[in-house]
Amino acid sequence: MTAVVYEQRQVRRARYAVAAVFAVHGAVTGSFATRVPWIQEHASVSAGQLGLALAFPALGASVAMPLAGRVSHRFGARTALRGLLALWTLSLVLPALSPNLLTLCLALFVYGASAGMSDVAMNALGVEVENRLGRSIMSGLHGLWSAGALTGSAAGTLAAHLGSDARLHHALAAGVLTVLGLVACTWVLDLQPAEDEEPPPRFALPPKSALLIGAVGFCAVFAEGASLDWSAVYLRHQLDTSAGLAAACTTGFTLTMAVARIAGDKVVDRFGSVRTVRSGGVLAVLGGLLVVAAGHPAVAMTGFALMGLGIAVVVPLCFAAAGRSGPNPSQAIAGVATITYTSGLVAPSAIGGLAQATSLVVSFGLVTLLACGLAAFAGVLRAGDRDRPRVSPPAAAVPGPRP
Repeated sequence: MTAVVYEQRQVRRARYAVAAVFAVHGAVTGSFATRVPWIQEHASVSAGQLGLALAFPALGASVAMPLAGRVSHRFGARTALRGLLALWTLSLVLPALSPNLLTLCLALFVYGASAGMSDVAMNALGVEVENRLGRSIMSGLHGLWSAGALTGSAAGTLAAHLGSDARLHHALAAGVLTVLGLVACTWVLDLQPAEDEEPPPRFALPPKSALLIGAVGFCAVFAEGASLDWSAVYLRHQLDTSAGLAAACTTGFTLTMAVARIAGDKVVDRFGSVRTVRSGGVLAVLGGLLVVAAGHPAVAMTGFALMGLGIAVVVPLCFAAAGRSGPNPSQAIAGVATITYTSGLVAPSAIGGLAQATSLVVSFGLVTLLACGLAAFAGVLRAGDRDRPRVSPPAAAVPGPRP
């Protein structure tokens, strides 16, 4: 019994630690997103050139994400996460230092590569903790990521309002977040591969069972990536607002994402994954329509907030559904993660390219259209145990993977 209690305490401690890691990871994204207008002006790039530059995180992630499994296999989960998270937090300083398009592209390539690898490592540990606890925690972990993004974007809003140099702002943020991340990694699960376990493949195509689930996640993450990186630009240039108010729009978006994700596990247990995602899709479409039709900053900010509320829990539910979709859950989860994560990195560049050819209004019309896919195809997330109330395991049960 003593050993069981000790293991339970260890897993609970690991849950809090990985939650802190999610928050740190999100804070980097929030810090970057609110200063995109400053970075654009500092590098003297147009909307189209900015869209091109924002494609490089996707390229970096595509190259580096398959390597995360091998890094974890070689060094162990805890050491790998510690190094990859530090690389991600420190990469925050690079975009603001870029004086032109070429250096901005290179900086964002490194930024995306470190983001992808650390994201894969922390989600893998989050899923392992969820399995050992025997109940859903992934929505809450993603909620902590959004809370971290909210904190980072709030600091960015203040920095933008004060007219501070983003190079100084991001250097300070990177230092603080690196220390916090290293401390949090001390208590995550230290998973080690078996001696006879083969290293994971460098690249594996997603199984067919994961493709439709990944498509739903693609729609949600496309809207998230577009809103995070372009909401401030939309208000600043489309509606001619101040830099501070434009940055506040990103903060509002991340706020609704954080609230919805933190409450998401209880909502899904009550209403089921399909109804939750369909209702969220309706909210996201309504938010997109408000953004497209907005003639006043308050209307656009409300639209972005509704969009964040609608898409918040989709990605955690996609991971859960992927784990039940076929004979190889780990491969399905990895496939869905690759599709959804790449969507978030591709979305900003796609929005910029379309804005260059047409306008930002048309770009967010595309986002609204993709949000319709959440309501239309939510049924692919249907799975028996997710759509029934979950019963927690007895307190004295030995933590272990769920069947």
